Amino acid sequence: MVKILGQGQAFGSPGIDPRWTHANKDGVGTAYSTSSNIWFTIWNGVITEIYHPTVDTPQVRDLQYLISDGKSFFHEEKRHLESKVEPMWTHGLGYRITNSDPQGRYAVIKEVIADPHLSCILQHTKLTGDSDFISQLQLYALCAPHLEVGGRGNNGYAVQVAGHRILTAEKGGRWLALGATIPFTRISSGYVGESDGWTDLADNFQMDWEFDSAVDGNIALTGELNLDSTKEFTLGLAFGTNLHNAISTLFQSLNIPFENQKQLYNEQWKRSREGIHSLENISYDQGKLYHNSISLLLAHEDKTYPGALIASLAIPWGEAKDDQDQGGYHLVWTRDMVSSVSGLVAAGETDTAVRSLIYLATSQQEDGGFPQNFWVDGKPYWTGIQLDEVAFPILLAWLLHQQKTCLNFDIYPMILRAAGYLIRHGPATQQERWEENSGYSPSTLASNIAALICAAQFVCERGDEATAKFIEEYADFLESHIEAWTVTTEGTLVSGIKRHYIRITPTDINNPQPNENPNQGTLLISSQPPGEPSEFPAKEIVDGGFLQLVRYGIRKAEDPIIVDSVKVIDAVLKVDTPAGACWHRYNHDGYGQQEDSSPYTGFGKGRAWPLLTGERGHYELAVGGDVKTYIKAMEGFASDTCLLPEQVWDEADIPENHLYLGKPTGSAMPLMWAHSEYIKLLRSNHDGQVFDLIPEVANRYLGERKQCKYLEIWKFNRQIDKVRKGYTLRIHALASFHLHWSDDNWQTVKDTPATSTKLGVNFIDISIFDNQQQPISFTFFWIESSKWEGRNYTVAIS
Repeated sequence: MVKILGQGQAFGSPGIDPRWTHANKDGVGTAYSTSSNIWFTIWNGVITEIYHPTVDTPQVRDLQYLISDGKSFFHEEKRHLESKVEPMWTHGLGYRITNSDPQGRYAVIKEVIADPHLSCILQHTKLTGDSDFISQLQLYALCAPHLEVGGRGNNGYAVQVAGHRILTAEKGGRWLALGATIPFTRISSGYVGESDGWTDLADNFQMDWEFDSAVDGNIALTGELNLDSTKEFTLGLAFGTNLHNAISTLFQSLNIPFENQKQLYNEQWKRSREGIHSLENISYDQGKLYHNSISLLLAHEDKTYPGALIASLAIPWGEAKDDQDQGGYHLVWTRDMVSSVSGLVAAGETDTAVRSLIYLATSQQEDGGFPQNFWVDGKPYWTGIQLDEVAFPILLAWLLHQQKTCLNFDIYPMILRAAGYLIRHGPATQQERWEENSGYSPSTLASNIAALICAAQFVCERGDEATAKFIEEYADFLESHIEAWTVTTEGTLVSGIKRHYIRITPTDINNPQPNENPNQGTLLISSQPPGEPSEFPAKEIVDGGFLQLVRYGIRKAEDPIIVDSVKVIDAVLKVDTPAGACWHRYNHDGYGQQEDSSPYTGFGKGRAWPLLTGERGHYELAVGGDVKTYIKAMEGFASDTCLLPEQVWDEADIPENHLYLGKPTGSAMPLMWAHSEYIKLLRSNHDGQVFDLIPEVANRYLGERKQCKYLEIWKFNRQIDKVRKGYTLRIHALASFHLHWSDDNWQTVKDTPATSTKLGVNFIDISIFDNQQQPISFTFFWIESSKWEGRNYTVAIS
């Protein structure tokens, strides 16, 4: 039976305000087996966030050792020791950590893995150094629970079970248990900053307090390890749905010798390389980043919700964030997730992508859309509408279809609903891929056009040519407006270049007469420091999103506007680092480390993104250039443990803050989008063609364009005021109707029934001949309600 020891309650409730920890990880790991529902991260030589039972649920802030001789010094691993982290294998996510005393007197050597089958983190530990010196040392395990995604409201207890004293914590029915293969001589649960072990030892280098419980607060568990008989042992941290479950898991895991656990852990990960393409020869680091990227992508899939991949096991600038910001990057974004699994497909692994496609189909909302991001159980977190995130599941379906992947699940309803959503809600998006602005975005348009053409192929294969044609023609409508909507003709950023793509032409999606002139409009850029301007002419804000037009096959790499736009982003957004060139998201970006290098806290300065080097490299391949420098650069941005960051520092080194030009900042590391982009760049270079290029898209738009129809579309969310001669005016509505209309100022009147579609759209077409002079005037008779619209609309001829 389990016995909670005594009644000694710690003082200082509830402790200091909780914070998470740094996001630029040195390691991420989990067992390859789905039975081990636990993930760990490493930063600065210690275990940081531990996730359980799902990949989106961090439960621990950090787990480390405190070291003291009891009289003259006290060391905290992450703060006082010199750390070296090394991968134990090329194909698996286990790490060897050496934390050394700056004076060379001792070292703590740790090997960290997850139990191959149970929800327990195992840290094999060896204390080395001069035997006389280390015989005087006391070693303490210090664990900071942040159960149920929060540091507040945790409960810690010292317990005794089966003759062993261990440490436990609980919140909301989730339990953890901390123990080792050697006994604890003393154990305590206290409030952080008040009565915890760190505060205790920092006072006089000795553990004076032993509290049996600390409830409802920000707590830390401390246990002194008995080193009398050995300086080598295994520390375990296990989870359970109740106290008995957590304790039983802990002791079952510790009962198996660590070397056996490590061997099985490694063997599991080796299995993940079956069928993987040999792209090592395309790399310049012997395939180290390639293989680690594969492992990391696989590790970011949940084991309870198969197919759900999160963006990163990191909370950007977590050291500055409390419980109020629960999301971090441990959420599902369909954009990031599809990128991740398509990277795995590029490497030759398709099973994960199949699971992800099925997962997306089951996560789709009834109207065909997808939330901006969501927990692995499908519950939305942020609720913005990003049309590219509705397009990407279709692109994934087509990628797997092209790979001739066996899929017994019928994905067709998901494709049809997503295509209908894009047509009903577009062409402007509430948010583009940087999640900040609404309007007409080149990258969003590129994904939408590509997805719709792919959707039409699926529909055509089902024999529904009418629906396929309707979808294709909407894609043609978008494609024919790309330059009109997103290319400025009044460029000022680079001398001599007047025409280039801009980041976004801003408009409110709720405005039925949207701004569609890229020379007009003001862009509000968030995250600007206090007192700094936050509004800029939209025509002067650029990003590399237009490169997606080339990636999918919508525009040629040699297109003059594309070429000029590349010159602009290279001049405005590129930064040179010792590793190679890297690009900012867009000019005046505020999402990044602050000017003084402190963490982003709602404002800052956007830094360079390695994944954009990959995107730029893909363009270079498409235009016939040398990709080698881009591959080398991405490898150079990676950490020594082969993790790619979201952002790298883009200014002079600040060694005291661990910021170096071309090396990670405090944003997320690893970022799965960057790792997948790197894999795809290797595959693209190997094939001599961009991996994401869609032949059906390229055939439609880069050839003679015989299939393309020139449409102008009037919709209730886009009530245009003019249409060009030679075009077809297509009028959309979301209910069945007759159109009562005239092309001669109501001198004659026509009544035309709308054609229904399977996409929730009804439409009629009006051909605009070259001799048409009078505007088109019209109103609606709604069939289901037997009511007239009650007003007329007019579209002029231009």
